[in-house]
Amino acid sequence: MNINASIIDQRIRGIIEDHADLLPDGDENKKKSSAFVLLCMSAALELTLEEAAELLTEGGNDAGVDGIHLSEVDDGEFTVTIFQGKYKVKDLRGVANFPENGVQKAVNTVAILFDPAKKIELNDRIAPKVEEIRSLVRDGYIPTVRVVLCNNGTKWNDQAQNWIDQSGFADDQVIWIHYNHDSIVAVLQRKKTVDDSVRLQGKAVIEDFNFRRVLVGKVAVTEIAELFNRHSDLLLERNIRRYLGLHSNRVNSAIHETLVDKEKRGNFYFFNNGITMICKKFRHNALQGENYQLKLEGMQIINGGQTCKTIQQTLYPSQKQLFDESFENVYVLLRIYELSEDDQNFVRDITYATNSQNPVDLRDLRSNDEIQKQLEIGIKDLGFTYKRKREEGGGGSSVITSSIVAESVLAIWRKRPQQAKFRRKEHFGKLYNAIFNELNAAQALLATMIFRHVENERKRPSMANPPIFLPYASHYISMLVGRKLLADKNVQLSDIDHRNFKNIHDHFESKKSEYYQDSINDVTKALTDLYGKREISLQQLSATFRRGDLIEMLAE
Repeated sequence: MNINASIIDQRIRGIIEDHADLLPDGDENKKKSSAFVLLCMSAALELTLEEAAELLTEGGNDAGVDGIHLSEVDDGEFTVTIFQGKYKVKDLRGVANFPENGVQKAVNTVAILFDPAKKIELNDRIAPKVEEIRSLVRDGYIPTVRVVLCNNGTKWNDQAQNWIDQSGFADDQVIWIHYNHDSIVAVLQRKKTVDDSVRLQGKAVIEDFNFRRVLVGKVAVTEIAELFNRHSDLLLERNIRRYLGLHSNRVNSAIHETLVDKEKRGNFYFFNNGITMICKKFRHNALQGENYQLKLEGMQIINGGQTCKTIQQTLYPSQKQLFDESFENVYVLLRIYELSEDDQNFVRDITYATNSQNPVDLRDLRSNDEIQKQLEIGIKDLGFTYKRKREEGGGGSSVITSSIVAESVLAIWRKRPQQAKFRRKEHFGKLYNAIFNELNAAQALLATMIFRHVENERKRPSMANPPIFLPYASHYISMLVGRKLLADKNVQLSDIDHRNFKNIHDHFESKKSEYYQDSINDVTKALTDLYGKREISLQQLSATFRRGDLIEMLAE
């Protein structure tokens, strides 16, 4: 029995026991397979189990897709992550290959799903997501597809690899990833600190600055590759991009192309922004003039994670044998900051500053803002728990996360439903002030309650024949429900605070079904005004809600 496979099996049993409501109906083996896919998606995409359950697509007519995740559009591109799981219930040795027919089916799936002209029968869970993807493709956005094949065994065999190689898909547009019990355990263990050594090349600058030690030097890319072979993603715990071996974009491709180009790789040091590392302590032989061998304790990479992972994957494409080209004289800039345990706020600041050139998840970096602390106190006084950070854990109806508050407030009170859904990356960036300025706990809670109700109706519709637009319209419906609540109570948003929260919340609870149905009718009428009586495809609906075509038609 493989220890990691056994650990994951125990996790799966726990999911079935504690989160049965997240899993599709079926026998014990079916539930184990679904729970395994759920756990893989949660670990790989850094989602809660509840969030990952939204991605499940298993069932008849699922095109061989067990889960699917769609990223936001970024600079004309978007990423689709497809999960397919194969779980051996009785065999926990962890030695079985991912089945060849599963790989073949995945190749066929990619060929069909991303062609808007091809028709395919899909179940109600996956159809809206696929048509949303196809709608983006029709609008000219470029997809990058990550096919994550998950099992509690080893990677697919050579014959299966031939199916991938012969598929004709571009390597930089369709990426094939093997994810198994070892991958999940690696994510679960990444809190572990890393102590190791790094050999620099040439001279380095080392000095004390503002009561902290700083080192600037250069390191061979082979040294970085070896470092990541030993520790992998444990080195990226504080990197706010959280590269789990799944992320791929033009930055990675450009780094790879430079490394494999014999003429350019010698200048890699000048082309790349370098790597920023923090540690609790570093030591070196000060009597040595250059080529220091550094001993580092508690090392973490806070910027340059994409560079490091791409170096590793380029130099060690099979994770077994070094790339067959010489990289002896290829270097990258390295910055090391020695920081004490009480420097956490400073760590957050430099992480944000050194990662500011690209969009990142800023929720944790905003978590210590005064408004976030005020919301935490105010929401606690109203009987709920506010989670400012992603990793604070805990769940339930009394727990409110800052990400859900941001999404709800932007859709409902700020009346920007399309930005609430399609610009989530910017909720704690460009849109942060628009969302949180002058927001009190009562307003935040009320918006969250409205959005939760509408989302629950989307997931488990109470009406007999829910409208076809329901999978795309939650943020618009929530906006309308919020508007009707304020009108019914004859209050402005600025009037809502802790003094009247209970009264307004109780009123919402008593009339939420009526508000919801009226809002459905409003959206139906707006769509009819926009398209007339003709049939609207899922692709058209997806584009309509994404572009905000209905905002003006639904205006007060």
